[in-house]
Amino acid sequence: MRGELFTFAHGGTIDIGSWCFVGQDSYIWSASSVRIGDRVLISHGVNIHDTNGHPIDATDRHLHYKAIATSGHPADVATISSNPIVIEDDVWIGFGCVILKGVTIGARSIIGAGSVVLEDVPADSRVGGNPARALGSDSENSIEDWPQYAG
Repeated sequence: MRGELFTFAHGGTIDIGSWCFVGQDSYIWSASSVRIGDRVLISHGVNIHDTNGHPIDATDRHLHYKAIATSGHPADVATISSNPIVIEDDVWIGFGCVILKGVTIGARSIIGAGSVVLEDVPADSRVGGNPARALGSDSENSIEDWPQYAG
């Protein structure tokens, strides 16, 4: 564990399986739940957030920030959207990736460096880019076929 884990005052859980690695300068923030399977490699500089973190409405956002600055994260966050993240077994997340709320990344998938994952990734997939898009699957090609995305 070389990264940082954070659960909000109102709740949130982070469950990490066995033989996992979380790289330096990686952050996992949970207001709902983040579940990471076994043998998952999370490279450096990765951000995983199961919540928006702040309200969408500007007035609510200011009041939320003001509460954080004066007394810490408030327990009442009804105006902040969150949704669980699931990262299944044997996933590799390349450096500099962002994984956002509500996403499931299927087993054995590889997320290319610098990708922003906004949608579910099927098992055995290769995705990359912003937003992340399919680059193939284990049966279609190997990582050597797309080295510019490897992390």
